[in-house]
Amino acid sequence: MDDISDIRIVGIDEKRPPRVRKEPYIDLFFRLSHQAPKKWCEDFNKLTKDLVPPVKINENEGIFIDAYVRDMNHIPTHLDKIKQKITACNEQYLENNRQRELAEAAKNTSHYGAVGEQGKLNMIVAALSYDD
Repeated sequence: MDDISDIRIVGIDEKRPPRVRKEPYIDLFFRLSHQAPKKWCEDFNKLTKDLVPPVKINENEGIFIDAYVRDMNHIPTHLDKIKQKITACNEQYLENNRQRELAEAAKNTSHYGAVGEQGKLNMIVAALSYDD
């Protein structure tokens, strides 16, 4: 699977392109670079609660961000806001995973003794950063 930090918008859903309609809004379905994990989608939906107009990603599907605008001229600005939320979500997701790994390593350390060789190894491995 691709790395979480690589999640980004790569286009529009070809099956649901934006259309001018009678209603006072235009639906937008932005396609992500790859399917996001359910937890990432949950985090994204929480992070975007303050966006106006609102956006949402289906947590079970994890590939399209549903959005809309009332004025087509607002699409570029709205897209920029969504992209900022994706970046923040990627960072939050990675940090939460790192914290879980540290907690797991600490738990494992308690099994082997904090001063033992296994405990030292667990702490070193848990603190490794694989980011560029």
